[in-house]
Amino acid sequence: MTHDPDTFGLPTVDISGFRASSEERAIFLASLRRLLHEHGFFYLKGHGVSPGLIEGVLAATKRFFALPLADKLAIEMVNSPHFRGYTRPGWEYTRGERDWREQLDINTEAEAILPVSGAPAWTRLIGPNQWPALQPELKPLLLAYQAEATRVAIEVLKAAAAALGQEETVFSDLYTPLPNQLLKIIRYPGREVAESAQGVGAHKDGGLITVLLQDAIEGLRVAGKNGEWLAAPPIPETFVINTGELLELATGGYVRANVHDVLAPPAGTERFSVAFFLGARLDATVPLIQLPEELRAGKRGVTADPSNPLFREVGRNALKSRLRSHPDVARRYHADLLTPEEKEGNAIASAY
Repeated sequence: MTHDPDTFGLPTVDISGFRASSEERAIFLASLRRLLHEHGFFYLKGHGVSPGLIEGVLAATKRFFALPLADKLAIEMVNSPHFRGYTRPGWEYTRGERDWREQLDINTEAEAILPVSGAPAWTRLIGPNQWPALQPELKPLLLAYQAEATRVAIEVLKAAAAALGQEETVFSDLYTPLPNQLLKIIRYPGREVAESAQGVGAHKDGGLITVLLQDAIEGLRVAGKNGEWLAAPPIPETFVINTGELLELATGGYVRANVHDVLAPPAGTERFSVAFFLGARLDATVPLIQLPEELRAGKRGVTADPSNPLFREVGRNALKSRLRSHPDVARRYHADLLTPEEKEGNAIASAY
């Protein structure tokens, strides 16, 4: 670990400490435990992802967003009942306000499940991704990166388990044999396009571990303990890691799922990032793990938000989030799950 995040910003964690000798590993785990409890955000180095793969993904991301609008709209998310595909700036919402970013959502590649009477509604999330016809190299590249990001996130999750006095595999039932793997490539246009400073509104991530790759322009902010915002600018050869609500839920609030947002970049610039969200299996139920006695006093309980209830049933949480953040898809394919107000577009849509 490096610095105190309340003074200098986010700390940096070298995950190689998790693989080190017993003494170094013990020091690493003690520092990680404090960080998970107090902040839940840090830079990660020593992750082992190929620089060539990272550079290739960022370059391909920029090529995708440079495609003609008609080619991006050919794979618009509203064409997918599984919430996969392209979203225009201002067409996703956080707390009912538009997020000024465009993005391509890629999840675990799968065949759609045929509707079966009595099947859980979350099975509608399972299905194929949409890929741009003019960029055939994007599919193998992003799926390769998705696999590497999954590996990194699982190693961080194992380290978190050890830091909490658990077996490294205590969370394995949540991601084995295959977790929910949401990958977003994202472009934030400058404020000459954005109608507000909200690139993404203040929220917590809903999964287990988030792995964020940033390009060159900053914008990510993390809530500090005293109500201030901590900037998290790009640092070469690192990812930004943060813990999500499912990990907060599993630890009774000992691990913090922290609030963060993204500011739209200045006029005349654009910001690119690649966000990977390691979620639990959609059919899983989040357990409450038994922390060692010396840690139990640090359990804060799970943050309660009446407008955004948090469930232990993973699929129920995931479907709720997608229905709220993409109301156009919800109304087109899943109207039977909506209230009359939501069907008419009068209810607040919110990813958080």
